[in-house]
Amino acid sequence: MEIVHKWGVFEAEFKSSVNYTDPLRDVNLNCIFRSPSGREIMVEGFWDDCSTWRVRFMPDELGSWTYRTLCSNRDDGGLHNQTGVFESISYEGENPIYIHGALKLSDNRRYLIHADGSPFFWLADTAWNGIIRSTVAEWSKYLKVRREQGFTAVQFVMTHWRGGPYDVERETAYEGKEKIVKLNVEFFKRIDVKFSMVNEYGLIAAPVLLWAIKDDISPGANLTDEDALLLTRYLVARYGAYILVWILAGDGDYKGEKAERWKRIGRAVFQGKPRQPVTIHPAGRHWLLPEFLREEWLDVIGYQSGHGVCEDDLKWLCFGPPSRDWRLEPARPFINLEPNYEGHLAYRVFKPITAHMVRRAAYWSLLVAPPAGVSYGTNGVWYWNRKPEIPVNHPHIGVAKPWREAVRLPGAWHMGRLGRIFSKIPWWSLHPDSEIVVEQPGLENVELFVAVCRSENGEIAVIYTPEMQNLNLNLNSIKKPFEAIWVNPRKEEEVKIGVFTENDLNLKPPEPGDWLLILRTVS
Repeated sequence: MEIVHKWGVFEAEFKSSVNYTDPLRDVNLNCIFRSPSGREIMVEGFWDDCSTWRVRFMPDELGSWTYRTLCSNRDDGGLHNQTGVFESISYEGENPIYIHGALKLSDNRRYLIHADGSPFFWLADTAWNGIIRSTVAEWSKYLKVRREQGFTAVQFVMTHWRGGPYDVERETAYEGKEKIVKLNVEFFKRIDVKFSMVNEYGLIAAPVLLWAIKDDISPGANLTDEDALLLTRYLVARYGAYILVWILAGDGDYKGEKAERWKRIGRAVFQGKPRQPVTIHPAGRHWLLPEFLREEWLDVIGYQSGHGVCEDDLKWLCFGPPSRDWRLEPARPFINLEPNYEGHLAYRVFKPITAHMVRRAAYWSLLVAPPAGVSYGTNGVWYWNRKPEIPVNHPHIGVAKPWREAVRLPGAWHMGRLGRIFSKIPWWSLHPDSEIVVEQPGLENVELFVAVCRSENGEIAVIYTPEMQNLNLNLNSIKKPFEAIWVNPRKEEEVKIGVFTENDLNLKPPEPGDWLLILRTVS
């Protein structure tokens, strides 16, 4: 009997007894798993070239599981009514995602939690091309560095797309443009080992199923609805047994008729089925609400503040939809899936985005809505440069560093610092409270915007200032007495400034730069 640890991946192989001209369309394979407690869970199988089909499944209970297959062609004795048993045992190790389990929404739907109830803080890197352009050795090195830096998730694209027209072997995921003429199974076999490595390094996978920007390459923009759905179902069947958050579509415009297309696909693939969380990655400064507000299958509101640093760009993030629409019901986590990229040339001004700009966008993103997490990116890593060059189809973003250099840029280490800061506080209890700042300097100059969150019970508040400036604070909502601590987001430095009982305070950071002010009630 095969043995798999809980939250691991069980895989079964089947050989069809019928030769199919078009295996993607001619036949469907499902597998019903029965848990030790008697629950039944059905997952789709996937074609893996020639006569081979596979089913992958993630057990969430300890004990003996049984399974049986259902094939749409009941005359196919190799695929239909096949049965088996495997044993799920306790995980013995230190990998946090195997200890705590797969992700789901919290009870209040504001953030993600593991199966055991532990809060999950989203701190993702956007390695869009990483899984298709890297070698296994390169991917291992990358994951090791990102885990060392404190990241908790990795976003990547699963097929050829605008920024990655082919993979490491210069092949595409399929042949055809509007219709999939032939699926390239070898393309996905090369992904398989690298996909599993993401979880093995203790990171949540965040795969983009269909990149959707309007061009002549990206599947989400070119495939018919039928074939977009076909490819999405194939990818979900092939990789749905790993611990992940699905990104249904990437970089698209999801308004009007385009929104209706993605609603149809999302409902068909995810709605009413056992699944892990789902989000969408929009184009820069595009917004999913209110079009997707009532979509039951959409668990996380992802957005992209993008790579602009001009006044309008910053106002969109600080005063725009993310700061307003988090109040809409039903509630969902809000996560900036693509803020300013380090080393990327900023839109319109064409100057490199600095580590300070990266931090500023990240902390603003976290604090203008109830914190759930934030993503990070660099110009060299997303494209997976092996030499200094301008990424394909992106002529205005500058020469990107090789990924081995870009992976260690200062902003990445600062993001790890961000994660450690939030790990020390009950970040999941925070919500925005603009009334704490008596005089909002961001109204006159958005680059000075001060973001504030506090807990419902008033026992903790987090205030971010992007520059050294006086903060005039109204602390009526903070439980007294409280300790005030300046935290440096650039290095491991904290400055305790005392315990206070006052409602009105005027405080200034100890030195130039951006700072966090943490107020915590003391007994």
